[in-house]
Amino acid sequence: MRIKFAVDKVANHSSMKRIIYTLILSTFAIYSMAQQKIVQTAGRDNLGDFAPEFAHLNDDILFGEVWSRNDLLSLRDRSIVTVTALISQGITDSSLKAHLENARKNGIDRSEIAEIITHAAFYAGWPKAWAAFRLAKDIWTDDTPAEDAKAEFQRSMIFPIGEPNSAFAQYFIGNSYLAPISSEQVNVANVTFEPGCRNNWHIHKASKGGGQMLIGVAGRGWYQEEGKPAQEILPGTVIHIPANVKHWHGAAADSWFAHLAFEVAGEDASTEWHEAVSDEEYQKVNQ
Repeated sequence: MRIKFAVDKVANHSSMKRIIYTLILSTFAIYSMAQQKIVQTAGRDNLGDFAPEFAHLNDDILFGEVWSRNDLLSLRDRSIVTVTALISQGITDSSLKAHLENARKNGIDRSEIAEIITHAAFYAGWPKAWAAFRLAKDIWTDDTPAEDAKAEFQRSMIFPIGEPNSAFAQYFIGNSYLAPISSEQVNVANVTFEPGCRNNWHIHKASKGGGQMLIGVAGRGWYQEEGKPAQEILPGTVIHIPANVKHWHGAAADSWFAHLAFEVAGEDASTEWHEAVSDEEYQKVNQ
């Protein structure tokens, strides 16, 4: 409203208003991209010449503002609400298809969309669910079994899997994920490993105190100190890792695995990374 009032005062000519509004909207679009918000062009791509005002409302208001207006709902949450609303109205055309594609981009996997549509069927109607499933099957058709297994593993534990552990990926064989749990008093994170994933040999160095503690959360994994037999980690297993001891830990070859990692306070504490755990070393542990 303030922007509109300012524009009205500065420019009474309609063409000049349109130019100023365009500049303002362009600025908003750049800001949105910087904030990783929704940037939509479908309206202008399909109706820009025929219905420019509708295209503007679709791209800049509905998606640019409504979908990006606050952090109370994530894009994933908004996708669930939107897909359910469209199914309940019996809208199973290109609009639902586009929102199902967005839902997948926003992190909803094949198992979850199947459960969402199944739940909606009891409230929206069975035929509507069937129509939605026909679209969803085509969109999620190339999901890998690994993604389904990851989603299933997430449902087996109370802590989140988190985001890809990209900052430390160079020290891991396979994919790992990191979810910070607490930074108060003691730093705690949930670390998840896909089957076969393990970190390199490493040492938590400290001149006094220090080290690390692991608590198994879900799945099955391994911990091994240099020169000692590997120890199996199951949910509830507690591993105390002294400072200055070379070791590695990770998932079993046939199981997803997650553990909580507690940082133990120490003086001059640091982590020193060494060579990867070779396939031969790892295979001996998993025999």
